[in-house]
Amino acid sequence: MKTLSVPLLTGVEETDLDTALELEGARFDIREVNWPSDYPYAPFAHGRIARTEDALVVDFRVSGLDLRARNLEDNQRQWEDSCVEFFVEDPDGSLYYNFEINPLGKILAARGASRQGRVMRPREEMQQILRTAQLEGEQDFEGGIWNWRVTLVIPFELIGVDSEALPQQLRANFYKCGDKTAHPHYVSWNPVETPAPDFHRPEYFGQLRLV
Repeated sequence: MKTLSVPLLTGVEETDLDTALELEGARFDIREVNWPSDYPYAPFAHGRIARTEDALVVDFRVSGLDLRARNLEDNQRQWEDSCVEFFVEDPDGSLYYNFEINPLGKILAARGASRQGRVMRPREEMQQILRTAQLEGEQDFEGGIWNWRVTLVIPFELIGVDSEALPQQLRANFYKCGDKTAHPHYVSWNPVETPAPDFHRPEYFGQLRLV
């Protein structure tokens, strides 16, 4: 199991969030090609994670082939687009939360105990998830190498965490996928040991230590 220490950003009041995250955030790399025979392609995907007093800040950066972004609203089929994902389990392990975001900053966010029966976030909760998206180059969506970035600020209360009594650790995973891109791929931070692609497997989450 991979582990990652998630630092408290101390410089946010003196500088912008981007700079604080770059200087203080913990680096993660999404490079586990779990099904190489069927899905060998892996875009260059990495990022940083940190926290404020009341939220997690997750920053993804991607460079790779294809750019699909056809889901233009929240809570659609974002996983079919060029997509990055953050899954995290609540402290008591009863539920996990998925945040799936495409290059336009449109998010699918849900909660549940397994893949089945997941509950989509209502509009008022979606509005609490701050997100930014940046795309380099002309947006013609026709092949080539694309560089893009998305950043999420997720309030602790949306993942079952009391910001006044933070747990020492959370279990989570980071993913890069694109089911309907020209080069379908399923890559993760912590390895997923299933016969076929399946990211809804909290038993394969890694560990985030809140410091």
